[in-house]
Amino acid sequence: MKVTAVETTPIVVRLPEPIGSALGQIASFGCILVSVRTDAGITGENLIFTLNDRRTPVLRQMVESLSDLVIGQDAGHIAGFWARAWKDINFIGHKGVSVVGISAIDGALWDALGKAAGLPLYRLLGGAQSRVPVYHSGGLWLSRTVDELVAEAQDFVGQGFRAIKMRLGKADPAEDAARVRAVREAIGPHVALMADANQGQTEAQAIRLGRRLEEFNLTWFEEPLPAWDLDGLARVAAALDTPIASGETEYTRYGFRRMLELRSADILMPDLQRVGGVSEFMRVGHMAEAHDVAVSSHLFPETSIQVLGALSNAIYLEYMPWFSPLYQEKLEFSDGAAVVPERPGWGFCFDWDRIRHLQNQ
Repeated sequence: MKVTAVETTPIVVRLPEPIGSALGQIASFGCILVSVRTDAGITGENLIFTLNDRRTPVLRQMVESLSDLVIGQDAGHIAGFWARAWKDINFIGHKGVSVVGISAIDGALWDALGKAAGLPLYRLLGGAQSRVPVYHSGGLWLSRTVDELVAEAQDFVGQGFRAIKMRLGKADPAEDAARVRAVREAIGPHVALMADANQGQTEAQAIRLGRRLEEFNLTWFEEPLPAWDLDGLARVAAALDTPIASGETEYTRYGFRRMLELRSADILMPDLQRVGGVSEFMRVGHMAEAHDVAVSSHLFPETSIQVLGALSNAIYLEYMPWFSPLYQEKLEFSDGAAVVPERPGWGFCFDWDRIRHLQNQ
């Protein structure tokens, strides 16, 4: 089965209303839908995106510039593509847009391989669990009032979620603590609660805030420091009893190897777009397992579910339904967990009728 074409389709996905975090306001996403076509009539699909449709053409051009490394090649030789691409991007660097471009094609190739084999990716990758605990991440934003936080948290729990995540980042840490207290009291002690600072703290601020939050029994304190400050993050992790989760802005096994060496986080959170696709997500997952460190995912619930299902040290799927309307199928939940689809490949296919509707808006 050889690759005959790599096609990219740009669309803009808009939120019903803007949301706020320490990273700023988010109103829309510039998405690149990637289709890898083969001479067997099988098409692998994948998705990458930018916030607020900023620099989306740059991302698209990166994918297209890498397509010559895979067209005409065996679609099942994914490691071969990855090695060629890694060498090819050496001059422009092994982080950022270049790695996102590799991720886009890598994921589409894995989807095609799964479809050709008639197997979901998690089984093709070894299979570890058919259900993954899930937390709802699509709310509890920094822009919400306390009353809105409480109502939304109770609604998520009412839907059957046993874990939810809220955002931090108020100028006064006492206000952050009061917001966490309100949510904890609203959901009770038995629902897992995560809190994400979205890289908005300094080392001293993170330690002080983290100590204020200890009483609320957070499952984790996420991304307190800027992504590049791994040494500072290690000191925050050492100072707090609450586990630190981080890694969504880290690139490839080499970035995560450094995190493990420094003990920068108790839970690693590879992002399928930034880590280097399915291939590199699995390398990071197994490397973390060798250090007895757990992994979770960042965004992309429809695709992340497959790699998490292949890892025995995967503890949570992040459910952020930003791109869920782009797929024909819906993610299934049962008893606080997401069910890994048994359909071939990702188990999710683009809804092109819906996508054409979005393009015409």
